[in-house]
Amino acid sequence: MINHTSKQAAQDAIEWALTHGMALKTTPYSAVHTAFSLTPTAISTARYNKLTASVGLLGKLIHFVSEDHDFLSQAIAPITKGDPFFNALLEMHQAIHQAPERAKRLPLLIMRSDFMDDAALGPKLIEFNGIAAGMGPFGQRIHELHKFLQLQAPEAFNEWSALVTTTTATSASTHSKLVANHALANLAQGIAKATFKINAEFAAIEATTTAQNQHDRDLKTNPVKTSALLTQPINNKLSNSATFLMIVQANEDNVYDQHLLEQALQAKGIRTIRRTFRELHGKLSTGANDRLILEGVGSIDSVYLRAGYQYCDYHAHDLISKVCCESLMQTRIFIEKHRVAINATVSQQLATSKRVQMLLSSMTAEQLTTFGLTIDEASSVKQLLGEMRPVTTDSAALISQTSPEQWVLKNQGEGGGHCIFDDDILPKLLSLKPDEYQAWSLMRRLQPTPRPTPALTVRKGELQQVEDLISEIGMFTVHIDGKPAINDANGEQQAYAGYLIRSKSARTTEGGVHSGMGVLDSLVFSD
Repeated sequence: MINHTSKQAAQDAIEWALTHGMALKTTPYSAVHTAFSLTPTAISTARYNKLTASVGLLGKLIHFVSEDHDFLSQAIAPITKGDPFFNALLEMHQAIHQAPERAKRLPLLIMRSDFMDDAALGPKLIEFNGIAAGMGPFGQRIHELHKFLQLQAPEAFNEWSALVTTTTATSASTHSKLVANHALANLAQGIAKATFKINAEFAAIEATTTAQNQHDRDLKTNPVKTSALLTQPINNKLSNSATFLMIVQANEDNVYDQHLLEQALQAKGIRTIRRTFRELHGKLSTGANDRLILEGVGSIDSVYLRAGYQYCDYHAHDLISKVCCESLMQTRIFIEKHRVAINATVSQQLATSKRVQMLLSSMTAEQLTTFGLTIDEASSVKQLLGEMRPVTTDSAALISQTSPEQWVLKNQGEGGGHCIFDDDILPKLLSLKPDEYQAWSLMRRLQPTPRPTPALTVRKGELQQVEDLISEIGMFTVHIDGKPAINDANGEQQAYAGYLIRSKSARTTEGGVHSGMGVLDSLVFSD
């Protein structure tokens, strides 16, 4: 029975969530809070430290994979017959990197690596998310919400704490150490660093050009004065406001997560612009020194894609249907041929595909060192990669001989609804044509330990007690041209930027907060 104290705590939490932008848009003028757990999920210090210490290596690995264009082409080519969208992505990739006008963009890799903490194997990678890897701001917000509840509603917080297994542990849960999460602040820091880098490059070019032009003019009128001026330092003050462009989906409902990031960038003095691919079509041009120019806005320093991971993002009803996708994909190609920081590049999107994940998972540590890792780093990465197998003519027999509950069948799709479980696996395998096999893979299903005590979740104002809550751990990393982009508390460079926890009942297969039955969650140390 959910008592009055818990109901009041949940109501306070709902109002806190709406006050702090932890919401989804329902109509142009209304919103609903995102689903969340009332208390955090426990993790051991050792497992958390293992993840944070090694997850940056996955970002380093993916950067080097994404810049190995021959490897990407060979990796993706076999799936193009069975996946038209990836065929289009590969054609975009080749167009971007072909001579004579190769890509000039600065790769900004904002990646979320999703793990499950298997009861026997420890944390194992579920998937890379290299494009539209969102909800980092919500990850920070739900941590802050749990901190609020720990202080303001200690009785309810104690009752539903994941740490409460005995009567004596009850009071201790109020003082348990929540795992800090600065995902919003750190993601904004990484994006700002790349944005200012590009802006400063062009400011320096402009200052040099201006000084040279002034010198040429003065030389004609006063050669002595001009020679003296040349010994003075050039003023490198930024002449244009640093500008960030977020490419979004039309009629997006997950806008508050995006706006929280924009607000953090605005607080750093960065102008933020939102456009769909359709709105960018015909509005982009080339400035001096391959500067990206947006009509009505001016120069663009960084581009962040929250769209582009599915065909419909490139479709426009007002353009001729046969060419609309091609036209909007050309817009993305055009962007990458300019000097601008970009997440995600097409090559990053390909490098974080299920296909490449499967290939990397099957490599030895020695083979992984071809992608910029030392042997020790490759060994650490290898421990995080779960078992994946290509779909072949023998896959149906494998499922029949083992058990479908041990596997997940995946295609190349991003977001929810692309995984096949349990008794649906074998019929799907039998329905595939041979040229579709390589667009699919089988992944060993992970078995995390459910929370030892019941959890209370809140969705659309309604409370539900969940007896078997399990969690998926998303770890954010940021790299700029392959280098860690976050300053830690000691001023040292690191890639780890924060986390996102999505929890669900173990009986639910779709655990997305936006697209499934998952809830936002945070972490608390269990020791």
